[in-house]
Amino acid sequence: MSFVKILHKSTLTIIMSSIAVLLLFPIVITFTNSLMTEQEIGLNYGPIGQLYEATSGKMTPYVNLKLLPDQVTLEQYGKLLVNSPKYLMMFWNSVFMVVPIVAGQTFVASLAAYALSKLNFRGRDTLFLIYLLTMLMPFQVTLVPNYIMADKLGLLHSTQAIILPGIFAAFGVFMLRQFMLNIPYAYIEAGKMDGAGHLRIFYTIIIPMVKPGLSALIILLFVDYWNMVEQPLIFLDDPFKQPLSVYLSRVNGGELGIAFAASMLYMAPMVLLFLYAEAYFIEGIQLTGIKG
Repeated sequence: MSFVKILHKSTLTIIMSSIAVLLLFPIVITFTNSLMTEQEIGLNYGPIGQLYEATSGKMTPYVNLKLLPDQVTLEQYGKLLVNSPKYLMMFWNSVFMVVPIVAGQTFVASLAAYALSKLNFRGRDTLFLIYLLTMLMPFQVTLVPNYIMADKLGLLHSTQAIILPGIFAAFGVFMLRQFMLNIPYAYIEAGKMDGAGHLRIFYTIIIPMVKPGLSALIILLFVDYWNMVEQPLIFLDDPFKQPLSVYLSRVNGGELGIAFAASMLYMAPMVLLFLYAEAYFIEGIQLTGIKG
């Protein structure tokens, strides 16, 4: 290997490592601070000194940002999980909203994607184009029609006003259709020769072949709807029905330690899901051709 290639590879490694450290630093800070006592956090983030600026002649307060705690404690997690039942209630609100959306959209999108990619019927491409246009519209454009429809159907101020539009969103159809287009039609013809109908072909041939795409879709949907804020604020007027993503900004009650612990618990489901299906997720994104 030439010197130029070694230098190029080393430079690229340093740059990518630096970017990774910058991206991970907030998470590391959140985790380490969640293991500190409230008193130590107060000392870290409260002004502890004054710096003299020669240019302005003023004294500027500074803080002592520490990465590692002096004493590791789970006190903040105990306060959050034992003394804050409201947090657990909001957590389960998120679960009961996100899981039906992810499961429902995955089911509906897989069927629709199969029809739009493997079935030949009149107006198929036009229908997909119209369906795709709804995905390209910003959330603010569809907000008013969704609000009016939920009001007319009597779903306003209930979780159904969020779950039902989420189930029939267009993103899953687009992603799985791109994945299914890569499956040769010969597999379907072989299934028909064995006497299988479209429903059997879909469940016995197509679904096993699109597992990476389904895994990638589930992760992307979970992260998207786990972090949703606008829909609950608009469609849910009862704060006890709102998900954790909305309540997280108010969970600390003035205590930074609890806020750090709540943030770590909030991130845990997304991190665990990604770690569990990381290989499928990467393969699914590569095969669908979607780029971040």
